[in-house]
Amino acid sequence: MLVKIILLVIFFGTMIGVGVYSRKHATDVNGFVLGGRGVGPWLTAFAYGTSYFSAVVFVGYAGQFGWKYGMSATWIGIGNALIGSLLAWVILGRRTRIMSKHFSSKTMPDFFGKRYDSKALRIAASVIAFVFLIPYTASVYNGLSRLFGMAFDIPYAVCVIVMAVLTGVYVILGGYMATAINDFIQGIIMLFGIVAVIVAVLNGQGGFYEAVKNLAEFESDVAVTAGQKGAFTSFLGPDPWNLLGVVVLTSLGTWGLPQMVHKFYAIKDEKSVRTGTIISTLFAIVISCGCYFLGGFGRLFDGPEIYNESGSIVYDAIVPSMLSKLPDILIGIVIVLVLSASMSTLSSLVMTSSSTLTLDVIKGSIVKKMSEKKQLLCMRALIVFFIVVSVVIALDPPAFIAQLMGISWGALAGAFLAPFLYGLYWKGVTKAAVWASFAAGVGITVANMFFKFIASPINAGAIAMVAGLVVVPLVSLITPKMKKETVEECFACYDKKVVVENSVALPKEEAEEENK
Repeated sequence: MLVKIILLVIFFGTMIGVGVYSRKHATDVNGFVLGGRGVGPWLTAFAYGTSYFSAVVFVGYAGQFGWKYGMSATWIGIGNALIGSLLAWVILGRRTRIMSKHFSSKTMPDFFGKRYDSKALRIAASVIAFVFLIPYTASVYNGLSRLFGMAFDIPYAVCVIVMAVLTGVYVILGGYMATAINDFIQGIIMLFGIVAVIVAVLNGQGGFYEAVKNLAEFESDVAVTAGQKGAFTSFLGPDPWNLLGVVVLTSLGTWGLPQMVHKFYAIKDEKSVRTGTIISTLFAIVISCGCYFLGGFGRLFDGPEIYNESGSIVYDAIVPSMLSKLPDILIGIVIVLVLSASMSTLSSLVMTSSSTLTLDVIKGSIVKKMSEKKQLLCMRALIVFFIVVSVVIALDPPAFIAQLMGISWGALAGAFLAPFLYGLYWKGVTKAAVWASFAAGVGITVANMFFKFIASPINAGAIAMVAGLVVVPLVSLITPKMKKETVEECFACYDKKVVVENSVALPKEEAEEENK
């Protein structure tokens, strides 16, 4: 217990210290929200990765999907690395940085407002972001508190409140730069921690080969492959179609999440984009693949502690059960690992929600004239409000962690992904198409919450994203186009000439000479 407490005290002290140090970067709105658009590749890549993976992944998703799909759950991690990180950086990174700076946008709703010349779209996007980031935040508290309860036997409510207060303190003090620096520190902890935990857990089962052999003895309980042995160690697992839905939601979803795309707004330069792409992808390979790979062995830890009174499996209890038998020093490392992942995600969520509501709804719409000082004060006040609301929900969560996150990601990415992606590349997107995407993303997700026409909220979220990608081009083809001069002005930022070194690009005449 002493070891665990010492590790926590050091961790919390470091986080608060970074918040105090970063106050100098949070004296104006640009510094508080974007770190002055001067954040380098390592900080940005780790901020992206640590915001991506939290207790939701480590506890909720790894436990639930590892149990359902066995070792094939590792495909989720591979999808997260290749689609959610690598392709996201390649396809969105540079263009997002260029166009958002061209618009002087600090948030995704503001991007929509300026790209599509619509104040109403900006306000609607802001409300959607604020509302649906709350269940995601609650799911992070939920997962984190379960591990704390296992390690310290501390009441769930106390865990939630303490995490909320600590996150609020360093975000309010240092803004985006404090979260970026802390994300880097937390990312290093996560990298070493996940490797140590996987080795320890598998060694406890007699090593990797013995663990795989024992897992292969379990019979599949999925309808399609029911009764088959070895399904949980097979290449695509017992239920590949539902597995694909999880891959789509957790990988493609990052392209439309405000707190993820926000990282591209703040990146420093071209070199930072290239370097950040590599770092972020490698980070995702280790963390996400590691989490789902570990979760794939969950059935080896089947015991009474993972069932509720009615006999149903409590998926959120699977990973804590796996870890409960580890030595104290390793449990301490796990606590700090998940704490690192979760606090980085929480800080990103509260920053996004407060800045969105302040800059896109209150400023100019409710309060006509708002000084920099008042904007900063408002954002800090809304950080407190957002944390309080999410804590209230977390204290009485309506569903498993994975379901909460599925609802949040489905609505946000379903609404935002398509108009954001197409808006960066295609001049033909119309305002009506953006409204249609908002309606489809939120509509499918919310309707499914009540009517459950799609059994899994995860699959509902994936369908909402794909629906947006189809709806936007279709509606754009049959609805009135935006003014040509407005669209051309938006895309003018891509036509600006820049000078680069020979090491980056061959001079035109040399390239022509080589082609002869």
